[in-house]
Amino acid sequence: MSAPVVETHRLAKTYGLSPVLRDLDLRLLAGAGAFVIGGNGAGKSTLLRILAGLEAPSAGHALVFGQDTRNLAARYRRRLGMMAHQSYLYPNLTARENLEFFAELYSLAGPRTSAENWLARVGLADAADARLRTFSRGMEQRLSAARAMLHEPALLLLDEPFASLDHEGVEIMASLIRAAIERGAAVIATAHAVPEIEGVEFAVYEISRGRLTEHAHKEEVRLAGRLRSLLGR
Repeated sequence: MSAPVVETHRLAKTYGLSPVLRDLDLRLLAGAGAFVIGGNGAGKSTLLRILAGLEAPSAGHALVFGQDTRNLAARYRRRLGMMAHQSYLYPNLTARENLEFFAELYSLAGPRTSAENWLARVGLADAADARLRTFSRGMEQRLSAARAMLHEPALLLLDEPFASLDHEGVEIMASLIRAAIERGAAVIATAHAVPEIEGVEFAVYEISRGRLTEHAHKEEVRLAGRLRSLLGR
């Protein structure tokens, strides 16, 4: 059996006297997806930040590609792609310039071609020369997805990827997540409710009072195309 891409052992995080994550165990293989759901402040974003090596756990261990995230080497960080609430994009650059910059950062061949391909994939080809500061929140979310995925990472960490998206944007995001899993990436995404994506079945977990448990309604999750829970239908 192949080694897991993500593995945590009794992972815990405390801020001051306030525990956010408690004894969290999670295991995810390549080509698999997991949704972590929970309310605001439940610890979903904290978990992703720990897995990305942006924050250290207070106790326990988080392993990515078999490496402790406290000391994640650059070659392993390059295999990660992360969408956070902050887009990490540059407001005074155009959409194309932003993606070209990150393509160069990841040493991709043909940064301009890569940027243009991804602008088309996220439905922003017509806005390629517009500066990010003129974008709506939904457009910025699409570009953030392109930034996180353009180097085809082996692990995608997506913090509420469907937030602020219209129906078309939701469909685009769902197709990108599906494509990433189909090429063998592991995907962990957070959400407030269980979404549905056509052709993919996710493991679903819930964080409540700092503890991660298998979601009680996992059997209801059959990704079949319209993400009704996210669209309010």
